[in-house]
Amino acid sequence: MSSEMGTRALDVDLLARELGNWRTSSLTGPAYLGLADALRLLIVDGRVPVGSRLPSERALADALRVSRTTVTAAFSALREDGYLTARRGARSTASLPPRPQIAAAAGAPTMSLAAAALSAPSAAVLEAFADATRDITPYLAEPGHELTGVCTLRRAVAERYCARGLPTEPEQIMITSGAQHAIGLILAAFTQPGDRVLVEQPSYHGALSAISTAGARAVPVALNENGWELDALHAAIRQLAPALAYVIPDSHNPTGFTMSPAQRNRLGHIISETRTRTIVDESIMDMWIDEAPPAPLAAAVPSRHDLVLTIGSMSKSFWGGLRIGWIRAEPATLATIAAIRSSVDLGTPILEQLTAARLLTIRDAVLPERRELLLARRAHLVELLARRLPDWRPGPGRGGMSLWVQLPAPMSTALSAAASRLGLDLPAGPRFGVDGTLERFIRVPYALPEPQLEAAVEVMARAWQSITGVAAAETRAGVVV
Repeated sequence: MSSEMGTRALDVDLLARELGNWRTSSLTGPAYLGLADALRLLIVDGRVPVGSRLPSERALADALRVSRTTVTAAFSALREDGYLTARRGARSTASLPPRPQIAAAAGAPTMSLAAAALSAPSAAVLEAFADATRDITPYLAEPGHELTGVCTLRRAVAERYCARGLPTEPEQIMITSGAQHAIGLILAAFTQPGDRVLVEQPSYHGALSAISTAGARAVPVALNENGWELDALHAAIRQLAPALAYVIPDSHNPTGFTMSPAQRNRLGHIISETRTRTIVDESIMDMWIDEAPPAPLAAAVPSRHDLVLTIGSMSKSFWGGLRIGWIRAEPATLATIAAIRSSVDLGTPILEQLTAARLLTIRDAVLPERRELLLARRAHLVELLARRLPDWRPGPGRGGMSLWVQLPAPMSTALSAAASRLGLDLPAGPRFGVDGTLERFIRVPYALPEPQLEAAVEVMARAWQSITGVAAAETRAGVVV
């Protein structure tokens, strides 16, 4: 949950908001089980920190507008399962049962849709590692601390930007240990606790967590059904003067939208006019499917190029196990980040950097096949949802690695809890937002092989029926298919 929980005593209103719509149909079982499931998910996800004190049963019952009996029964069930501990005269505190109990629990997921990522192109990655082991010899005579990254990889990343229409020198690149690391370094360098950070809503949940961890406050600007509301974004920047903005213009996570050239030009002028330092997340840029993205957003900024920090990653394009990312920014901006980086880490592992450099040289041979794989799996998932869950509506965004699906009712949290009981890790829509909304949406990645997608959709259909009492195979007209 947010940094407001740093005192380890949970605010009752904040907890109620984080719980979302945990209620299930009255036909599907007692209400306390839905509440217990929702609380358990918050604890397992880390949004309710272990050791934090929950509000009193009476206070939570009042905030949720349920009977105290419901809350008492939910707390009792969580204590029995080891997710709460209680001492006489003290409030219940969040806890985790011993690992063997977690593994054996009925609700322990055996399938996961939490990550939108492909497995590695094995042959290419193995060959790149083999080449890197030979290339590393000169570096063994040095300490191995590279705060900005090895020149070979920085040059390869710079050439990648040049090929996309954004002239870039190696001195404008800092190598990081993944995109998440890059976001954290930028936040550490350019925000203070309490600062506002403008974000899209929905947005990448890892960035939202990083903003919270930094002590900053994420301020959302909602996307509409067709993408970005740039007038609303401009107005929010002018009114709130955020210290930082964070946007995902390519294959947006989770919606799949990509900004048009006209939108990029408009946003570039907004950044320059308002002098708003902006993180541009291109982590999923390579995973376009139907149409290649336009030139980078940084190329559309007419002045004050120092305001734009573009981040990228090898994780979605090649393999998450590499943990290689980067920041593209002006050299003076990177110097500011480097000055604080030594207090965080001493650089990214060199062998992985050399491997990444090799992979970037063969990207045109590897990436088309991976996009074709995603195209086939996306089509398969769309067909599965149409057949098993016809009332679920995938959004119009089609890039990236997941569908942003609108549910017939705002029950995303309850669906996530029910899926967890059936062995599927399916993050609820509110995880991708700031204020506990997005209960009508769920993110469904299509990066898994077809048989696993089929099994996951079957579990989602069973979970949906368990919380609504409506058979998953019913169409909108009520005809069983």
